[in-house]
Amino acid sequence: MEVIGRDVVRQPGAIPRAGLRVSSRHLGRLVSAGLIHATLLAGLVLVFFPIAWAVSTSFKNPGDIFLIPPVWIPNPIRWQNYVEAMTTANFGRYFLNTAIITGLDIIGKVLSCSLVAFAFARLRWWGRDVMFMVMISTLMLPTQVTLIPQFVLYRQLGWVDTFLPLIVPNFFGGPFFTFLLRQFFLSIPTDLDDAARIDGCSSWGVFWRIIMPLSRPALMMVAIFVFNYTWNDFFGPLIYLHNRNNYTISLGLQAFQTQAGPQWHLIMAASLVAMLPVLLLFFLGQRYFIQGVVFSGVKG
Repeated sequence: MEVIGRDVVRQPGAIPRAGLRVSSRHLGRLVSAGLIHATLLAGLVLVFFPIAWAVSTSFKNPGDIFLIPPVWIPNPIRWQNYVEAMTTANFGRYFLNTAIITGLDIIGKVLSCSLVAFAFARLRWWGRDVMFMVMISTLMLPTQVTLIPQFVLYRQLGWVDTFLPLIVPNFFGGPFFTFLLRQFFLSIPTDLDDAARIDGCSSWGVFWRIIMPLSRPALMMVAIFVFNYTWNDFFGPLIYLHNRNNYTISLGLQAFQTQAGPQWHLIMAASLVAMLPVLLLFFLGQRYFIQGVVFSGVKG
């Protein structure tokens, strides 16, 4: 028996109440963390299940696709499914067309949106805030509202069945990316602008020598967004591209599915090959993507 203080007596092996409270609190945290991790793991399984099924199907024989119970690891593994899928349709041309459109869209969007965002964030001019609110209000305008007028305009210009309707508009900015870059530019101290102007820099010099090098995370984030949207875009090419030689990868996959019929092993192989550039770019630019989201204040 142990005497603590004047009147408190503690039996041997007894646990103090404070220790019980700490232990119960620690146990509650462990249970809470376990539930959170279990929920995230279940969500991860749900997300990756279709991808795993597509990968498995792309290596199977046609007769093994719908077996019950399903076979996840094909035996034998048919690597020739990818070769057959890529050679059955003109996927090389489709990839080239998509790469041209995507590359030019990234250049146009990054340059135009950064220039407009610089004007809104760093320059002082009459009506700036009003024009910014007008630009932001266009985000509420659905794409379907402007679809027919744009198509009529491009048809009169002779741009239908060319890449121009998919490329040229990206050189005239966009409200979402302009807003994103403006928020990032506002986080850069204005003292840098003042110091550059004292040294003789013009507004263009401040933009090109100061703002652009410091905005690499936000610019990379814009490039990733534009790449992902343009590479997977189906609606735009479907409206403006009619000649099969001008098809993008999304239209090529749809045409290949119509041509190949229910050959799911080939369709899955072609779809996975088309998905690889997006995954590769995201993993290579993940650090810049996260930094751009954090510093620009954009939340999902």
